[in-house]
Parts: sequence; C-alpha cells; structure tokens
Amino acid sequence: MDIVEQIRAFVATAQTGSFTAAAERMGVSNRLTSKYVAELEARLGTRLLQRTTRRVGLTPAGEKLLARAPAWLEELEELLGSVEDEARGFSGVLRVAAPLTFGEIYAADLLNRFAAPHPELSVELRLSDAYTDLALEGIDLAFRIGQLTDNRLKARRLCRIGMKLVASPGYVAARGAPGSPAALSAHACIHDSNQRSPRWRFGAAGAPQEVQIDSRFAVNSARVARDMALAGRGIAYCPEFVVTADIEAGRLVEVLAEEEKPAHDLHAVYLEGAILPRKVRALVDFAAEDVKTHLLAR
Repeated sequence: MDIVEQIRAFVATAQTGSFTAAAERMGVSNRLTSKYVAELEARLGTRLLQRTTRRVGLTPAGEKLLARAPAWLEELEELLGSVEDEARGFSGVLRVAAPLTFGEIYAADLLNRFAAPHPELSVELRLSDAYTDLALEGIDLAFRIGQLTDNRLKARRLCRIGMKLVASPGYVAARGAPGSPAALSAHACIHDSNQRSPRWRFGAAGAPQEVQIDSRFAVNSARVARDMALAGRGIAYCPEFVVTADIEAGRLVEVLAEEEKPAHDLHAVYLEGAILPRKVRALVDFAAEDVKTHLLAR
C-alpha cells in the first residue's frame, strides 16, 4: 500500500478528529480511510490514534508524526508538481509589474525568455513608476528597484544596479567633462525626477557627498534622460542597464567614472503569506539567473 496515502489519511484524520471527516476531505470512503491508518500503524509498529466512540485523539507517537507530516506532504506535493510542470509546461495567466524603463529595456525580454518553453502560459506585464498594490491589482510578482517599505511583501534580492553619469561625445567636446562632482554646477544636467531629490549622490555610504544640480531638463524617465544625453542636451545620471550599451558603442561617454556612486537593490516581491504558485516561484528563480547575463552584462 502507498505510504503517501497512508500518511495523508492519518493527517486528515488527526486534523479533523474523525475518520468520517477525513474521508470527506480525501474523497474516499470512511472504511478506506480507517484501513489506511491501520496499515500505517502496522508498518510503524505503534499506535498513532486513540479511538473512542465519539472522537479520535492522538497518542504521543501520533503527535510526533503530526508535527512533521503536513510539511512533508506539502513539500512532496511541491516537488511532484514542479516535475509535472517542467514536463507539461506552465499554464494560465502570470501578472507581473515593473518600473517603466526597467520593464521596457529588460523585464519584457526576461518574460519572453521565461515564457518561450510554455505555450500555454499567458503573461501580463504592467509598467508604471507609481506604487503598485499587488493585492488590490491582482499582481503575482513585481520587480522593484531601491529600498522596500511595504512589510506585507516577501522579497528576493536579485542583484545590485549601479548608476552612471553620461554625456554625448559632442557635449564633452563642446563643454568639457566635469573634473569633480562640485563642477557639475557649471554643466547642463538632465534630472530623472523619479529620483525625487535634485541632488546627485557620490562617495562611500559612510561619507556621502550630495551635489545640487542645475537641472535644465527634468523628466520622469531614465530612458528619456538617456535619449536627451544622446542628443547632446547635457549630462544624465542613469541606471547602468539604461546606458551601458551606448557607452560600449561610443554613443555616450561616462563622466566622473572614478567617483563612487550609489547602487540600488533589485528585488522580486510578492505578497506575504500567500501560497506562491509554482510558476511564480519558477520565474523568481529564472530571474535570479537571467540578470547575471542579460541585465548586469548589458
């Protein structure tokens, strides 16, 4: 007899307090449930349940088994389900939220790579720099950059995203490159207003330096700030994944490269206390590896 079914029958009986209720939970007969438990007791050589005419109670051995058996069954279900999903593929709808520029440049491609082996899986990507309430909007997973403030969320840190100061070669030829953070006051600066404060930070965490910039242009998009820098409008302060390809191609040059700049954590977040669907857990694991080759290597 299958020991898994025996343990399921024991757990259901112990949790409900009767063979009848356990049988209803398992979808089998009362007699079969009782038989499964009796076979488990015979296998272990000890009594697990105290049977009375009105209720079923636990013996010390039963209490010991019940303390660990439900978690073991859940882990087994997770393992079998993951193997089944890998063979069959994920299905249904996966709803993901991400910041606008991050989503346009990276997350959309990430989700395409993740979904490619799963033709029955539909992906809905919502892009916004505004705060997204996962519970209210039915989001399975969100990517967030920076400090997390919502304690209802569980999070997995995926990587650190650095910042770069960039300008076009034409701008640097015409205006020169700043020799220090303080020299930025003499330059046209393009401010990403998603960063809120019109101060750019430099230096180590223990001794940061903040520089007030003259933001001739302010936009709420790191991608547009990059585009304006490409057009020679000034110096932009952007996440590295936004500008690395342009630097490597010579379309932009990095200024103040030797100055230390803050980096921000990228997290995958989901609701606290929720039972995480296997496709969401798989996406988190996939993203943790994907960022190494498709985000940090940009």
